[in-house]
Amino acid sequence: MASILHRAATLYLKNQVRASHAATAGGHGGGYKLWKKLTFFVAFPAVGLGMLNAYLAHQEEHHERPPFVPYEYLRIRTKRFPWGDGQKSLFHNPHVNALPTGYEDDH
Repeated sequence: MASILHRAATLYLKNQVRASHAATAGGHGGGYKLWKKLTFFVAFPAVGLGMLNAYLAHQEEHHERPPFVPYEYLRIRTKRFPWGDGQKSLFHNPHVNALPTGYEDDH
């Protein structure tokens, strides 16, 4: 009789532990399939459309460089950069980034 009660109690406790886990409770075992489908059919196309929109908007606009104004508080070089001639930043673009004396193309 004791072994039957012990076995019944053990089975009852195992079922209670299994039912208390959120992953197995409520019969929502296939939730990952929904998120996988949403990722492939909603998220990736949305990112792709956003990239296409940004690319096409960039192609339509004509970007003109702002005129150089030698403000005294901009482009202050108290110490030379350790590369090149010391005036250009590491990611220098001669069409967009001005030196302290002006754009390189204007010289």
